[in-house]
Amino acid sequence: MITKQIYDLAIQLGIKYDLRGVARVKKNLERLQKKYDELGQKAQETFDKDKLTNPYSDSLILVDNNKKQIKKVLAGIDMEGTELLLAKQLGDIDLVIAHHPEGPALADLHDVMHLQAQVLADYGVPINIAESVIRSRISEVHRGISPINHNRAVDTAKLLDLDFMCLHTPADNMAADFIIKLLKKNEKNLETVGDVMEMLKTVPEYQEAVKRKVGPMIFSGTPDSSCGKIVVTEFTGGTNGSKDMFEKMAQYSFGTIIGMHMSEEHRKEAEKYHLNVIIAGHMASDSLGMNLLLDEVEKKGVEVVPVSGLIRVKRFKK
Repeated sequence: MITKQIYDLAIQLGIKYDLRGVARVKKNLERLQKKYDELGQKAQETFDKDKLTNPYSDSLILVDNNKKQIKKVLAGIDMEGTELLLAKQLGDIDLVIAHHPEGPALADLHDVMHLQAQVLADYGVPINIAESVIRSRISEVHRGISPINHNRAVDTAKLLDLDFMCLHTPADNMAADFIIKLLKKNEKNLETVGDVMEMLKTVPEYQEAVKRKVGPMIFSGTPDSSCGKIVVTEFTGGTNGSKDMFEKMAQYSFGTIIGMHMSEEHRKEAEKYHLNVIIAGHMASDSLGMNLLLDEVEKKGVEVVPVSGLIRVKRFKK
């Protein structure tokens, strides 16, 4: 495989496992294509055409030297200058894959947050309410990210002559889909928050995270709290949504939220509205999604070397 083929595979997997459903994602792309077609020539020249086929602005090829077949990949959660220098030092790394976005993918992270509104709508929150609440949070994230030195790692990769990409929402989509399927498989046995915790700890990535003292945690509620309606709303869609959404979640009968990570401000708001919150763990959850994605890459004959917090677990045999 070449770098572009690995990227295309990742985007296809992201769409396949998108919680909104493939049909809705494709419809959004068609709508965007129509808007592009109606633009004037000057506007089309500055339009990000990658968005016409890739619905995940936080997942991009950052550097592609178009030189060779990819035989070995260095993959991790945060791939900065240190990891890029390591890749060069190892000598046989053809491509570096980061999970968290870098460069223009980081600068445009806020754009994937629209996904959250539709996920909430599918769980029962009216779409107009979900969109309204998420909108202000998207603007907040955009402003917060704007002053960051986005291209620092990208510049390093260019000077080191390394192919470099980041795959964020596609991997998060796969992790969210995995947890939702796990919930459905075990739904008859999930009565309390403690039951959900024990279910999560059957996943190898979370088992390892427990050993590292960063396993699943109850942020709101107790092990004996009744689950109620369990939702996976904090796993994909860029970053944490609006804290104002927790009031709406309570109004529409949400009982237990499973997420990757949550700020203290968000936790207090969830607790205020009597919502149970289970935080599965950031690095372990990111590892879960990346592992599912990287398995598909390895099936194509590419070797993956894990680093930077990636808890590598393979779910297939060669």
